[in-house]
Amino acid sequence: MTLDRRTLLGVAAFASAAPALTPVSASAQTRTPAVAPPDPTEVVRLWPNGAPGGETVTVTPIVPERSTDPAFHDRFAQYTTDPILTVMRPATPNGAALLLIPGGGYRWAVVDKEGLDVARVFAAAGVTCFVLRYRLPADGWTAGPNAPLQDAQRAMRLIRAHAADYGIDPARIASLGGSAGGHLAGLLAARRDATYDAVDAADAASFRPDLNVLLYPVVTMADPFAHAGSRELLLGASPTPEQIAAWSLEQMDWSGVAPTVLIHALDDTSVPVENSLNLLATLRAAAVMTEAHLFQEGGHGFAIRLIAGKPAAVWPELVQAFGSRNGWLAS
Repeated sequence: MTLDRRTLLGVAAFASAAPALTPVSASAQTRTPAVAPPDPTEVVRLWPNGAPGGETVTVTPIVPERSTDPAFHDRFAQYTTDPILTVMRPATPNGAALLLIPGGGYRWAVVDKEGLDVARVFAAAGVTCFVLRYRLPADGWTAGPNAPLQDAQRAMRLIRAHAADYGIDPARIASLGGSAGGHLAGLLAARRDATYDAVDAADAASFRPDLNVLLYPVVTMADPFAHAGSRELLLGASPTPEQIAAWSLEQMDWSGVAPTVLIHALDDTSVPVENSLNLLATLRAAAVMTEAHLFQEGGHGFAIRLIAGKPAAVWPELVQAFGSRNGWLAS
């Protein structure tokens, strides 16, 4: 079946209803729209009675806009106190869902680049997408470095518990994290411990993803390959060796983790490719079904809009193919 393409936010997405597996590439750009597409209006609050451990939190949430081009947004959420999921429903759902965990060095969480921009691509292929706006570890939450993970675990549980409301299969919920969001997605995949006390019936659901996509992820907290900014905001200026080991993904037990795909550019100077390479070795040792794509160029934070004409532009298609082979998307 041949589908016509159109551009959304400078990325190629299929305009007609997509089957379960429809290759979607950011490389097939044809034009840039004059005005950025509207934001989805469906928003879910994670915590009905407020996020846990916020008694001494005094920050004020902001969502600045960095883009000066009306064709696209480039926003980031900082000092979040009321975490949310923004829901993007496809025209024709295929039963798969994707929790998107944007990056931002644990200083903020970008809204568009690794959130709504990526969601539009996968929603065009029939995937129901949920973009997470999470709390940050240095904002005074009682849970400290576990605060973002509390939000990620709660988000996955809410999606799974309400799968029927979204027309999705509760056994086909993937997570995708970019940069520091990749570190958070890795914690969501590998950690087995619930990081908060149950607040309602949704917390009886599992928080473990059924497939993991780590996009140029922050993996290690150890030099020489650590992303220093993410490490400092997560663990403080002088973390102990024990803290560094406990929060480095490549040093965790990944046995029994769902299929995981790694995507990285070799010319990434912010988060060196060794982050993914070292995690790949851990995944293989743990017998996790794994695939890795290392691109000649792409830099860091390429997501969708920044990879037109570059080798990394095919990564959404590769993720879909991996998901099809490993039960996330129906063949």
